[in-house]
Amino acid sequence: MQELIDIKEEQERVILVAVQLDSDDDTEESVDELKELADTAGALTVGRLIQKRERPQAGSYIGKGKIDELKDLIAETKATGIICDDELSPAQMRNLEAELQTKVMDRTMLILDIFAKHATTAEGKLQVEMAQLKYRVARLVGMRSSMSRVSYGIGMRGPGEKKLEMDRRLIRDRISRLGSELEAIEQNRSTNRVKRMKSGVPVAAIVGYTNAGKSTLLNRLTGADILTADMLFATLDPTTRVLKMESGQEILLTDTVGFIRKLPHNLIEAFKSTLEEACYADIIVHVVDASNPEAAEHMYVVYETLKKLGVKDKPVITLFNKSDIAGDVVLKDLNCEKSMKVSAATGEGLDVFLSTLEKILLESKVSIEAVIDYKDAGIITQIRKDGTLLEEKYLPEGIGVKAYVSKELYGRIKKYIDK
Repeated sequence: MQELIDIKEEQERVILVAVQLDSDDDTEESVDELKELADTAGALTVGRLIQKRERPQAGSYIGKGKIDELKDLIAETKATGIICDDELSPAQMRNLEAELQTKVMDRTMLILDIFAKHATTAEGKLQVEMAQLKYRVARLVGMRSSMSRVSYGIGMRGPGEKKLEMDRRLIRDRISRLGSELEAIEQNRSTNRVKRMKSGVPVAAIVGYTNAGKSTLLNRLTGADILTADMLFATLDPTTRVLKMESGQEILLTDTVGFIRKLPHNLIEAFKSTLEEACYADIIVHVVDASNPEAAEHMYVVYETLKKLGVKDKPVITLFNKSDIAGDVVLKDLNCEKSMKVSAATGEGLDVFLSTLEKILLESKVSIEAVIDYKDAGIITQIRKDGTLLEEKYLPEGIGVKAYVSKELYGRIKKYIDK
């Protein structure tokens, strides 16, 4: 009997490379995050190299001296590739590969690689492939030799890999087809969004830096059973679940993809339709990892990304999460209506969050007090589902109610309560 050969994928050994433009910038923290990204993608970081420059070298990202130093480091650590902390131009990537004779990747490529690994829905896979192809189509010219010699990404994963040998025209045709498929999905989402808005059920979008604990929060509140792990972008595809408040009021909680510094432009564009759920939400729930030393910087990145998406004039509740391990860290968010310490893992502080959430919801509703004819009793069911029923009395002339309802629901039932 022929013995089976166990073929294992060799783990990439990578060196992280960055250019520091200012001694006071966050380059060190950004490279630390790049290591987390590499860990998430399955690579082993065996070294790092940071060069201080006024600007990245136009043709090779880093200077000639640092390239020579990097060659020695590659030989010493037996590295199989390097990952640069910024998006490289085609010329920079080509020249570095020629000089170093090894695989060259950048931050954008690494994030795309992770997204390809974690996308599970049909829409998520289409969005990732679209972003991958847009990234690579600009890098095909003059790179045929390098593509035949080295592979892109960690472990050749993701739907876009099989398109690398396509010429520009074929890739653009594929991008066009993907665009049509995603447009159909977006039209369906828009239809569902309109129905949801008409129903009067409020929506809260959960946003935050990647690995802040958004999925853990949704699991704790709704039993959503979403994958949670201590890694960047553990979950990618958005999830919406119903949360029933103590008063009986229902609210939809939507978990969105985590934000990150230097989030690739193509990814923002590709996932814009998904991220736009935040634009139509009634409330933004901003989850912050209070135990992270870079929490303040993470908050800034989240608000800048929301600004790019056009999210404004929304009430924001900021949850300083992981309070069980954050210690006595004091954080402030001047951009929110309310902030509080919580732990999605233990449930600490979530009762205060829910009461705050309900209070903000009530402030956006219309207070009604009326007697509804028994023949229109179905209105009570709508109020229970989409509003907050404070009092219900059965009187000879009808059903006496006191309640808070959304403006949309009030418009639909006004004729029944103004009789």
